Amino acid sequence: MDNLLLETYVWPAFLVAGHSLLILVALLLWLAFFMYAERKIWGAVHLRRGPNVVGPFGLLQSFSDILKYLFKEVIFPTSSNKAVFLLAPIVTLFLALSAWAVIPVAEGWAVSDINVGILYIFAISSLGVYGVIMGGWASNSKYPFLGALRSAAQMVSYEVSIGLVIITVLLCVGSLNLTDIVMAQQTVWFAIPLFPMFVIFFISALAETNRPPFDLPEAESELVAGFMTEYSSTPYVVFMIGELANIVLMCAMTTILFLGGWLPPFDIAPFNWVPGVVWFLLKMTFMCFMFSMVKAIVPRYRYDQLMRLGWKVFLPISLFWVVLTAGVIQYFGLAG
Repeated sequence: MDNLLLETYVWPAFLVAGHSLLILVALLLWLAFFMYAERKIWGAVHLRRGPNVVGPFGLLQSFSDILKYLFKEVIFPTSSNKAVFLLAPIVTLFLALSAWAVIPVAEGWAVSDINVGILYIFAISSLGVYGVIMGGWASNSKYPFLGALRSAAQMVSYEVSIGLVIITVLLCVGSLNLTDIVMAQQTVWFAIPLFPMFVIFFISALAETNRPPFDLPEAESELVAGFMTEYSSTPYVVFMIGELANIVLMCAMTTILFLGGWLPPFDIAPFNWVPGVVWFLLKMTFMCFMFSMVKAIVPRYRYDQLMRLGWKVFLPISLFWVVLTAGVIQYFGLAG
């Protein structure tokens, strides 16, 4: 009886916990070096050095920044709601990390390979706006509240186009499972037949994660730092880690939905000799590079331009592609 209990409950729970811990540690290390890589890329674009003092080639700069924030004093605004003020960054980080539970970095390499993985991702990313709203409201200050309102409108608006893009991919696959979506791209990556959707998803991901040129919820020129204005020390760095985790999540989703996930570009030697997880990381690195380059070279939008792009451009185009894709699949009998 003890052996049955051990094999049925204890050992599987231990494996899931170990896998989750491995994913968490790897993700946090990735985020640290992603911050370093971003600053190096921006430095190269701006013809300056970037981090180059702390550690060899400045590789330890991200870790020194995090330590600096951890040892600073946590300051609460006098009239803030302290409980919600502290809870907001925790909610943001928790939701950003929770989404990685269903991300397959290689075949069979997912903490939980559920059949509705894409719905789980969409639900978790939709809840992410609550952390921002809580932080802006709990600060009891004008600039953070304005930043929170901007973020709520922006994230809700661009979730519509992201949802329609995902529907287009699901029509081609016939499954909500992320592994099935990757395996459906063995012949051709969806970035080729669905290229307009690929572009819309990438730009919408920038807006969803408050990245330039859509970083209006935390625009320094008019809102100081938006919903994070009153934050300092550890709560601030928790907000930033959550934001970076969302960015890397969007890069991973772009890789899965449009770039074939862990599949090689050509199923011939020597491409298929490379492990799938390496291909996944290479594609995700490329998408992170594109995110960084956009911040370095594209000027910030006005807020009316941002909302017009989401509702008057992306919504009609993505809706048209959903109808077109469904019509083509039905006409040619391609439904799975």
